[in-house]
Amino acid sequence: MKVLSNVFESDILEITNDGKFPWDQLKTGTMLVTGATGLIGGILVRTLAIANAKYDLEMQIVAHGRNEDKLKTLTRECGVQSIVGDIRKPIPAEKLPVSIDYIIHCAAITSSADMLAKPVDVLITSIEGTTNMLNIAKERNCKSFVFLSTMEVYGQTELCEVKETNLGYLDLSNPRSSYPESKRFCEALSVAYATQYGVPVKIARLSRTFGAGTPNNKDDTRVANQFARKALAGENIELHTPGSSISNCCYTADAIRGLLTILLKGQNSEAYNVANPDASMTIHEMAELVANNVCGGSIKVVFKVPEDLQKRGYAPDVGYTLNTDKIKALGWEPKFGIEDMYKRMLEDWRTNQNTLNDRKERK
Repeated sequence: MKVLSNVFESDILEITNDGKFPWDQLKTGTMLVTGATGLIGGILVRTLAIANAKYDLEMQIVAHGRNEDKLKTLTRECGVQSIVGDIRKPIPAEKLPVSIDYIIHCAAITSSADMLAKPVDVLITSIEGTTNMLNIAKERNCKSFVFLSTMEVYGQTELCEVKETNLGYLDLSNPRSSYPESKRFCEALSVAYATQYGVPVKIARLSRTFGAGTPNNKDDTRVANQFARKALAGENIELHTPGSSISNCCYTADAIRGLLTILLKGQNSEAYNVANPDASMTIHEMAELVANNVCGGSIKVVFKVPEDLQKRGYAPDVGYTLNTDKIKALGWEPKFGIEDMYKRMLEDWRTNQNTLNDRKERK
């Protein structure tokens, strides 16, 4: 099976080599992953495919997404079944396996620009997509369902540390709230399905997630990716805000282990924060860490706050750190700190670029 780079491969192998994890629970089961062409969904599918082969699980993995080319790649490289489609539309019954034991619902619109420009699309995609997946879980007697939520559901709060019960204020007059508000609604919808229909739903509230496996996409405006691209190019990091907001982060492989832990060990109708509290720092502090620790001082952090700051779609500032006691009680621990997160992502990007350059030279 082809994997993208040595560091990415080592991450996936470390997950699948964990003999303490209850992989046998997945034996002969059927797994549906939505948003399989996105960051989290794509890594999940690759990880599950390798575990499937390693432990002879005889698991059927079904990847759902909109990007047909990316799904073809997953099918070719991982030997999974793929379903191309819009998550807002119900999947035709004939395209689905008769039995679906597990669902990890990753599909959502996560672009900040879209949250401002297309808030209706953000809301409808989240609500209708989640409804469709919950109905499948209900109809196929799913054993476990994980809904991917976000730390943004906490909104604004004066607390310094936030547990799963500490929801704060969301400004519903701000179109960017379409994303966290849709996630709040879908969390409530998930618990409603659990209560009324017995669907075994668990909720994963992901923090800012990046690392090996993250695409080097110049159009991706997420702050961690922007900092990494500047580091790769040897250019100064430009901050368009004062950088006082705290960034709660988690490494890609750690997040994948967290989702699988919640899937197989989590309690129904419960939400779990997925983050590394030791990797929490302000955006400014993160920028300085990249410039000084990751790049050895070869680049600097400069401030260029634009006049149209409010139109940029940035999330409101937060001043809290996520508490992760609840998921740690399931046996999960993050393994990578913020410096390693950047170094491993940059190593992954460099390897992929070198591979691409080699292919061009051979042509």
